[in-house]
Amino acid sequence: METLVFQLQAPLSSWGDVAVGEYRPSAEYPSQSAIQGLLGAALGIVRDDDAAQTSLRTGYRLAVGVLSQGRLLRDYHTAQVPGRSDLKKRPHSTRRDELSLPKTDLNTILSSRDYRQDAAALVAVQTVANAPYSLTQLAEALKKPKFVLYLGRKSCPVAAPVYPRVLSALTINAAFTEYLQQLADLWRQQLPKYIEPNHLAVQKIAWSDDFGTDDLSVIGVQRNFSITRKDQVITRQGWQFADRNEHIALLMKG
Repeated sequence: METLVFQLQAPLSSWGDVAVGEYRPSAEYPSQSAIQGLLGAALGIVRDDDAAQTSLRTGYRLAVGVLSQGRLLRDYHTAQVPGRSDLKKRPHSTRRDELSLPKTDLNTILSSRDYRQDAAALVAVQTVANAPYSLTQLAEALKKPKFVLYLGRKSCPVAAPVYPRVLSALTINAAFTEYLQQLADLWRQQLPKYIEPNHLAVQKIAWSDDFGTDDLSVIGVQRNFSITRKDQVITRQGWQFADRNEHIALLMKG
């Protein structure tokens, strides 16, 4: 089946997880909502276009191949914010608008935010019924994105080309293997003293129920366990997310 595969690498990434209070955790690999947001950014779809955002969610199925989950970095974060009563009295469509008050009227909030250092992952995308864009169109958008692509937060821009490729493979695992081989061949052509990095192998694969129940014929590997993640977008305007089942196959220790 045709599968779009691309890579996500950056010095820092942050994949939002359930947040309580002042702590903002990060998952070890990209969430479904983050990948859909990245595709939307590449296509130039704004967050408050609910119809277009919904078509991205329902028109494709996604899988993630983890090359490296990186190392945890925890940031003690401070930010200035106006009080809620002040916000009601003035327009605040931008961060600059929010802070256009006397400093004595601004408050400081404290939080801890998690990042992943030097993490790397592959993303597989397949179309389902009523997909609004072909895989080729998605690949072209990723090559020339309308908005800046970043990995979870604006402070985490991609550090390597996402290198999208539309491949024909029997399973997701086979598509990841072929993609990594093409990527290694490209590096050898461009780097005379190329040394294959240790992380150039998929450590685990994660996918949702929409791939069906036969793991071996569709994914190419057998699931080891399943978890629940709250990263299925209901609406981006209200930052509302629903639970979904995610299945994980461990290919190697990392």
